[in-house]
Amino acid sequence: MPDLGTPLARLDGTPATLGELTGGGPALVVNVASKCGLTPQYTALEALHEKYAGRGFSVVGVPCNQFGGQEPGTAEEIEEFCSTTYGVSFPMSEKVDVNGDDRHQVYRDLVDAPDEAGETGDIRWNFEKFLIDGSGTVVARFSPRVVPDDPRVVEAVERLVG
Repeated sequence: MPDLGTPLARLDGTPATLGELTGGGPALVVNVASKCGLTPQYTALEALHEKYAGRGFSVVGVPCNQFGGQEPGTAEEIEEFCSTTYGVSFPMSEKVDVNGDDRHQVYRDLVDAPDEAGETGDIRWNFEKFLIDGSGTVVARFSPRVVPDDPRVVEAVERLVG
C-alpha cells in the first residue's frame, strides 16, 4: 500500500506528497507519456477527473520515459503538451522511473497489487492504472489497454466516491 506521505514532487518541481497530489481522496494513479499510441487516453482521463472531482476523486498523472523513450520532454514541454492538446487539469507529478533499480517509492508500493488477471510486478507499459482509496490502499489495477472510460474503471471509481 503506498504511503500517502511519500514525497512525489509536482511536475513543476515543487515539493509534494502522494497524498497532496491526490487531494487526500480516492485517485487513479497513471504512468503517462506524450508520444505513445495510448496517449489519447488523456481525453478519457480528463473526463473521468472532471466528472468525479466534485466528489473528492482525482486522476494523478505520473510521467515516465521508460517505455520506448515516449516521454522525452522537459517538465515544461510535458505541461504544455498536456494542457494544450488534451486540456489536462488533473495533477501531474515529476517524471519518475516506475521500474528498475531507480523505481520511485510510490511504484515500489503499487506494483505488489494484482491486476484483473492476478498479475503483479513491473509496470508493463505507459498508461497502467492504479485506483487507490483515500488511505492509499490499492482497490484495483488496470492494464494499459483498459481505457479510463471502460465500465470496469468507472464502476470501481463510483464505488469509491459513493
